[in-house]
Amino acid sequence: MILINAHELRKSFTARPLFNGLTFTIESKDRIGLIGPNGAGKSTLMKILIGKEQPDSGTLSIRSGTKIAYLEQKPTLDQDTTVYATLMEGSHDAYDWQEMSRADALISRLGLDGDAVVGNLSGGWQKRVALGRELMKQPDLLLLDEPTNHLDVESIMWLEDFLEQSSFAVLTITHDRLFLNRVSNRIMELDRRNPGGILCVEGDYTKYLEAKEERIHNQTEREVRLKNVLRRETEWLRRGAKARTTKQQARIQRHGELSSEVNELSDRNKTQKVRMDFGAAEKNPKRLIEALKVSKSYDGNLVVPELTLLLTPHSRLGLLGRNGSGKSTLIKLLLGRETPDQGVVKHADALQVAYFEQNRESLDPKKTLLKTLCPTGDYVDFQGRPVHIKGYLDRFKFTPEQMDMEVGKLSGGEQARILIAKLMLRPANVLVLDEPTNDLDMETLDVLQDVLAEFNGSVILVSHDRFFLDSVSTDIIAIGPGESGDKEILTFKGVLQWEEWKRSVGIKETKKKNVNQNLDKVTTAPGKKKKLSFTEQHEFDKMDATIKAAEKKLEDIVTESHSPEAAGYSVKKLQEISAQIALAQKEVDRLYARWEELEAKK
Repeated sequence: MILINAHELRKSFTARPLFNGLTFTIESKDRIGLIGPNGAGKSTLMKILIGKEQPDSGTLSIRSGTKIAYLEQKPTLDQDTTVYATLMEGSHDAYDWQEMSRADALISRLGLDGDAVVGNLSGGWQKRVALGRELMKQPDLLLLDEPTNHLDVESIMWLEDFLEQSSFAVLTITHDRLFLNRVSNRIMELDRRNPGGILCVEGDYTKYLEAKEERIHNQTEREVRLKNVLRRETEWLRRGAKARTTKQQARIQRHGELSSEVNELSDRNKTQKVRMDFGAAEKNPKRLIEALKVSKSYDGNLVVPELTLLLTPHSRLGLLGRNGSGKSTLIKLLLGRETPDQGVVKHADALQVAYFEQNRESLDPKKTLLKTLCPTGDYVDFQGRPVHIKGYLDRFKFTPEQMDMEVGKLSGGEQARILIAKLMLRPANVLVLDEPTNDLDMETLDVLQDVLAEFNGSVILVSHDRFFLDSVSTDIIAIGPGESGDKEILTFKGVLQWEEWKRSVGIKETKKKNVNQNLDKVTTAPGKKKKLSFTEQHEFDKMDATIKAAEKKLEDIVTESHSPEAAGYSVKKLQEISAQIALAQKEVDRLYARWEELEAKK
């Protein structure tokens, strides 16, 4: 069943076209990964689908009755309200008992605490709350804009499982390749280099890569063939052929068409990559950072368990753990910004550190791109030589029109490239990268991955992008509960090895929980049937009438809430009725559960 049909959509930002001539459909069973370079218009396209923006031209047909929910990259939440109240913002009627029950079910499914205040939650948990608010709309199509940003790896694994079990269609903007491969059954690439500006591939991200490689190969071959034909036609024209016959005039017209097609193919096949080069410090000692039996606690809570490690010029250390697990504290200990409770951290004499911060605190949104990287003059000092700022910014695919734009008006991926550009101006033998992959497109990620492999220094990397983390890191440290439940430092050679361990621990915990639950149940001797006590039998005999009475009470309260008189009730009165409905519904649910319990025992 087709939910959305888009035909020839066009949208421009100022004088620059984002996309032109987009034609595609979205069906009810689709799990679409929407990818493309930074600035291609992916987020804008989502806003058009939800109705927050309008296309400049083209038609967008949405099937009648289709409900669309939209989880923004940075959702806006009231920090002073509760999780339950936030979810109810997505309901069509905050006083409907069915909506209340749905909110309770979602809170359980998402692993949330309904009474928690939103402002006390981490960014990852707030994203779950925002997701719950959108799911309250019971969407036919859920739009997700970079849903894995600011989530830890465990939360991303949870989201993968959640989306796999969902019945609605999903359109996701993400650059997380492993996530794409696991949740998508279709890939849409938004890129002006594609014919029509879009490439649609049935299958996961691996299938897309195969189709993309074939498309590029075919386009390149066609460009070469057409260039040869065009060369022959140009030579014919230069020989002075007279355009007297219809055949000759058609050949001249064909030359113009060929020239246009060759230019279009050349434009599509042209790739401009970000050029990165992290200059290592002049002195690069063999032992850069050494930690000996280091640990850290706050207020009696163990944050970083005992750790011993050595970072050398070719160390590539990846850090894993839930948000708040202690990764940032560990980095501060290694850099000497925190003092360990026990143990010692030793630094090389010539240690120079370059730090990519996750939250981009060093960027002033009001400053222009030029002034951010070059506050005075027109040149930057790049690896000991002066380079004109505009030429330097060209390395990072910034256009001349963007040079005088305020940083706050640039996209998230463009801001990430600015931070990398700033980092490259500082010689270092230790690079600390805290979530550098947020918002970066795949082409830039590939370049960054290659540059880090060649960097003649040590790298400490925190990233939720498992593909990137696995490709860059030679060793991975995970901070969190081990099999015993106590907080530990665990080492792995790769992310997939960690995932296998994590899932095996989860299975063991589930089995242990089930065993404990079974031990808590009332047991009888082998071979004997369970019997109801006299009191239980009396309760069971009256259960049918008890449930009917409870349901009647619930029905009466709901009827009152929908009566014409209720329109004149005060807010306080309506809140009281809402609370009564919730309590009555819980009582009905409790009675049915008790009936099943007695039935099973009987």
